[in-house]
Amino acid sequence: MAAAGVSYGSRNDVTERSSPSVKAAVVDYGLGNLFSVRRACEHVGMEVVVTPRKEEILGTDVVILPGVGAFGDAMATLRRLDLVEVLRDIANSDRPLIGICLGIQLLMSESCEFGVHKGLGIIEGSVVRFENPQERKRLLKVPQVQWNRIFHPNHRRQEGDPWRDTPLAGLAEGEFMYFVHSFYVRPTDPSVTLSVSRYGDVEFCSALRWRNVFACQFHPERSGSAGLLVYRNVASAVGQARGGSAA
Repeated sequence: MAAAGVSYGSRNDVTERSSPSVKAAVVDYGLGNLFSVRRACEHVGMEVVVTPRKEEILGTDVVILPGVGAFGDAMATLRRLDLVEVLRDIANSDRPLIGICLGIQLLMSESCEFGVHKGLGIIEGSVVRFENPQERKRLLKVPQVQWNRIFHPNHRRQEGDPWRDTPLAGLAEGEFMYFVHSFYVRPTDPSVTLSVSRYGDVEFCSALRWRNVFACQFHPERSGSAGLLVYRNVASAVGQARGGSAA
């Protein structure tokens, strides 16, 4: 998140707790596992407010857009709560915006879930459904509900940390994360893709990063210590950028 002056470290650069002065807003629009996200943020030392109110959202250091459910319903609620322009403004600021599961999909231009629906348009691209994913000529169930691996895009092998200076810093190539989804994102610009995963014969973008925006299709808050490291990296980087003593 270079635009925010935020620098991410590796697993060895972080400790168990970050500065409690880092405040996070978890956007409550009625379609998210808000309790788990809140607990994960608090575990790494962030102060958390779960709220649908734009005034409270704008008063925090980190904004987290979670979500589980239908794309069209989510966008309709965000419009009703007058949060669409708020989220777009945050994406264009120096404040980290984090999308999780449905949250990564809402960042895109549009989705084809139950018709065509316009998204936030923060990341150019579309949201598409898994169409008959197969493994060894066997059809896989949709949605994908399982632990799955994340890899560096194009499976490039690098010395050291493949995700250095990103929210995935410290995670191993092929780390397991927990997924629950029927749709996935297709960014127009492949350079924003931070990790990819495979479900049968389908390779898809499982995390992306653009300026101060980071988003993932998996659920870090349900992915054990590896997932908590993602939250810890965000809290640590924001705290350090503010000159605090974040871990």
